[in-house]
Amino acid sequence: MKPETLDLKSETNAVPERLRITEIFYSLQGEARTVGFPTVFIRLTGCPLRCGYCDTEYAFYGGQWMTFDAIVAEVAKHRPHYVTVTGGEPLAQKPCRDLLRQLCDAGYEVSLETSGALDIAGIDPRVSVVMDLKTPGSGEEAKNLYSNIEQLKTKDQVKFVICDRADYEWSCGKLAEYRLVERCEVLFSPAWGQVEPKQLAEWVLEDRLPVRMQVQLHKLLWGEERGR
Repeated sequence: MKPETLDLKSETNAVPERLRITEIFYSLQGEARTVGFPTVFIRLTGCPLRCGYCDTEYAFYGGQWMTFDAIVAEVAKHRPHYVTVTGGEPLAQKPCRDLLRQLCDAGYEVSLETSGALDIAGIDPRVSVVMDLKTPGSGEEAKNLYSNIEQLKTKDQVKFVICDRADYEWSCGKLAEYRLVERCEVLFSPAWGQVEPKQLAEWVLEDRLPVRMQVQLHKLLWGEERGR
């Protein structure tokens, strides 16, 4: 009888953890709490959503496989304080959670940009989660995983990308329904080219909303230029 072969892994033969990466680049943070700060962005490949206003469709496919060690080495070249893991949808690749932990262990202040369609439970508590709630205008409202709201920490942020007045009213409703401002910071952002920032600012002021109105700084500086 042929002896049974056991699949035993050791430090010498284990396959290194890796992720499919679209790009790693150094720029100014364009959104969220650390807007304006020099940041290294790690953009993972792949996304299960197809939002109508998506500006990173090039990250849906392709990319290259990189080990965690190679990713961390590339980040270290820029000597950053802030690191953002984004996509696509970074949580679509399961090893992303382990990368987040490794980046925190390396001493970086780490944020995760996620669509809100995948479970954020169990993410390293040192990570600042920036989570979308997809508005009707995105075309992906049905993908919102509302159970994620219970997982949010005070240093996390919820982002609404608003395409029109109907999206604004919907976002105000969710703001009240889930008492979001009692849980974390809330961001209202105009969809690029669909709502004038001034118009959204006026709506926020008229309703005295306790939210942070934001624009995409990187687009004001560099437009649609990739890697910015």
